[in-house]
Amino acid sequence: MDLAAQPPQVIELDDRLTLRRFDGEADAPEFHRVIDESVEHLRPWMEWVADHSPAATTAFLARRAERWEAGEEFTYAIVLDGAISGACQIHRREETPVDAYEIGYWLHPAATGRGVAVRAARGLAEAAFRLPGVEQVLVVHEPHNHASAAVAERLGCTEQERLWEGDHEYRLWRLTRADLARVPGRVRG
Repeated sequence: MDLAAQPPQVIELDDRLTLRRFDGEADAPEFHRVIDESVEHLRPWMEWVADHSPAATTAFLARRAERWEAGEEFTYAIVLDGAISGACQIHRREETPVDAYEIGYWLHPAATGRGVAVRAARGLAEAAFRLPGVEQVLVVHEPHNHASAAVAERLGCTEQERLWEGDHEYRLWRLTRADLARVPGRVRG
């Protein structure tokens, strides 16, 4: 990837909601607390919460900074009313098509049910579509994660297929620029 073609470090969604690149050590204590308060909410969908600790949070943020600088993955803090309320990212996996990026997102339970995840996902998708050669944005999640499915649907994605990694099944959703244009709501900036 052309390192000059990275997404913005800050995506302002509205007066209350911003996506911003994590600030490693400075964000570690608050981010650890948000994860700590979200463990039971995330446990069914995200295996990494089993190893949650202050050291794991610090290591996670350090790897995110390295991967951002390498142009491999772009992870943002979801900041609602000035506080970190979750995380989201634009990334590729080995099996991701060359013209696509995948987006992912999770929220603290107190931030759910208010459209925050949909607005964050839209901001991520718009940022991904500004990168060279990107024609589609993908959302992949566990089949019983109905909240993630609802975000994908509200974003304008179309379910494509079920994927299998070993004995784990996932749902795959696809979003094109035309799909995104049909759904109201633009990101500022």
